[in-house]
Amino acid sequence: MRKIISLSLLLLCISILHAQKPRARDLGVPFKGTTGEFNAITDVKGVEVGYSTIIKGTGKNILGEGPIRTGVTAIFPRGKAKKFSPVYANWYSLNGNGEMTGTTWVTESGFLETPVMITNTNSVGVVRDAVLKWYVDTDWYRGETWWYTYPVVGETYDGFLNDIYGFHVKESHVREAINDAKGGAIEEGNVGGGTGMMCLGFKGGTGTSSRVFKINDTTYTVGALVQSNFGAKRNLSIAGVPVGIALKDTLNYEYKADPISRRQEGDGSIIVVIATDVPLLPHQLKRVAQRIPLGVGIVGGRGSNGSGDIFIAFSTANENAFHRDHKQKVEVISNDKTFPLFEATVQVVEEAIINAMVAAETMEGIHGNKAYALPHDLLIETLKKYNRYEKK
Repeated sequence: MRKIISLSLLLLCISILHAQKPRARDLGVPFKGTTGEFNAITDVKGVEVGYSTIIKGTGKNILGEGPIRTGVTAIFPRGKAKKFSPVYANWYSLNGNGEMTGTTWVTESGFLETPVMITNTNSVGVVRDAVLKWYVDTDWYRGETWWYTYPVVGETYDGFLNDIYGFHVKESHVREAINDAKGGAIEEGNVGGGTGMMCLGFKGGTGTSSRVFKINDTTYTVGALVQSNFGAKRNLSIAGVPVGIALKDTLNYEYKADPISRRQEGDGSIIVVIATDVPLLPHQLKRVAQRIPLGVGIVGGRGSNGSGDIFIAFSTANENAFHRDHKQKVEVISNDKTFPLFEATVQVVEEAIINAMVAAETMEGIHGNKAYALPHDLLIETLKKYNRYEKK
């Protein structure tokens, strides 16, 4: 009996492994640096990620009915079970044609007191309100009866595939994303807030990556999660290869009924969340956030006028740094030792964006508008042509 159970478990594990989508490294894309166990933001101990994905309907867009291609992403720095457990944080905007609520207080106080939520442009308000209601229902502030807080909610625009003016994200979806939050391996591509997003000429969405590195004799981790919805195809670069130029006439977006819009090629947005266990103060986390655009630029981002490129970084170290009444002692690394972290930050942003594109599947949305998945076979062919293919 034990042998039968063991064999069944083995077969189940094998089937799960085969069912997992390939990631960029699986296709032979070479990246620098050493990843964590899951190559995900959740490699930073305590970080949890959850999704609510809403995909419904096809055909002509009927306002309020769909088709719907959207969702919500939730990132908890110390996991939702920790409840109120602020982390040192800071944020940075490369181009501010977008929204991330709560950031004024993050900079002023130096702390991120809430999860980071990501959704579509028109659903920021309902997500923010739903988080507040969830706090009330779960006693987030652990007995305090006179509290105030500013939920952090970022967005990117999915209105070319989604009935964005139908306002389909509801409180139930926010709670679904929160309840789904967990550590370990996480989904990528057409999931959560990234469901209806497009990137660099192909289907975009949610992606993640991590790096482990040493500062002195201590090993640390940094991870990124991106909601990727930016860039012109002509600028797409993967591992230094001009993939966008090579595939310029391949699988371009199809607009059957283009929304009346002033959108120009390259417009869009990207939200990036960086987590690390390196002990840092808020001003140092600002410096980390300022390195994120370097990773975005490597793959082809140019910070266009119509793009909301907004980033936040937090550290899970110094768990007891926040206290309302007493002085606290904290640990912090020297500025002179931050370069390995800066370099790893650039690397995880680059890989997370490409992971989002590799995982994303072709999606047809409102009016039959279509964004095609990055073709894996042509990507491999192009990498080989430039001697950048590195199959493990």
